[in-house]
Amino acid sequence: MHHHGGEGLARFTLSSVLTWSPDWPFLLGCLLALGLYGAGVVRLLRRGDRWPVGRSVAWVAGVASIVFITCSGLNEYGMALFSAHMIQHMALSMLAPILLLLGAPITLALRSLRPAGKGRPRGPRELLVALLHSRYVKVISHPAFTIPLFIASLYGLYFTPLFDFLMRSQLGHVAMMVHFLAVGLLFFWPIMGVDPGPHRPGHVMRIIELFMGMPFHAFFGVAVMMATSPLVTTFTAAGAPPGTDLMADQKMAGGITWAFGEIPTAVVLIALVFQWSKSEQRSAKRTDRAADRDGDAELNAYNAYLASLEKRGNRPAQAG
Repeated sequence: MHHHGGEGLARFTLSSVLTWSPDWPFLLGCLLALGLYGAGVVRLLRRGDRWPVGRSVAWVAGVASIVFITCSGLNEYGMALFSAHMIQHMALSMLAPILLLLGAPITLALRSLRPAGKGRPRGPRELLVALLHSRYVKVISHPAFTIPLFIASLYGLYFTPLFDFLMRSQLGHVAMMVHFLAVGLLFFWPIMGVDPGPHRPGHVMRIIELFMGMPFHAFFGVAVMMATSPLVTTFTAAGAPPGTDLMADQKMAGGITWAFGEIPTAVVLIALVFQWSKSEQRSAKRTDRAADRDGDAELNAYNAYLASLEKRGNRPAQAG
């Protein structure tokens, strides 16, 4: 792993980022995620079930974004420049999770895993259902946990020595990246609401949850932009590309953080409004159907009542 120090890192440009530099834990994880999802979709299609193409596209885009963030030149720069690291952090915690959640992997798993037969030990499907209903998942997916976690993983990481400690080792760096992704998935899971989970807040509540996290995020970005001394010791002039102004780069990192908060907010809001209108249409249809059924039921009951009167022979006197 030739990650440490910027031996010969050129200036941070798009072309320098578009190079292949695989981070194996992530590359293998991503290939596995694509393989499993693909297998699930194939199994559904073979069975004659439909699976929305949009979900598959979202999942592939989400996995591709992780591959790009961790297996390109961006990962090399992420070890040497605060701004590049922040792009990684933001994309992993706020872009990839939204795309992955729009892929509805839990729904796919529940539909494609075969239930274990009666009297058989619990299979993967039963374990997944049990996990979704467990107290542990109830706690870690509750907004009272996910929102503070989302905020703490910004402030707690960069305003304490934790970041520098983790960046010292390859393992620490991988753990930090996995943490960003996990925090993002947990935060957006109840908000996106595509997949079943312990918390199914209504659409208004989801929008409130989304907006509860964002001001802290924006404020963090501004705090980094306004800082007058380096916040972390990991990024040094020696490690950075030649001619880098470290403070200017730190300001840019803050700006990236601040600006990035707007993107997922917009994406999620659009997705929520879309889901909301669909669910309104569905419930309207349901109400119409129920009304039709009730109308029919009343009519049938009245006819039955008339018929019973006829049988007894005490017909009501015909009008006229």
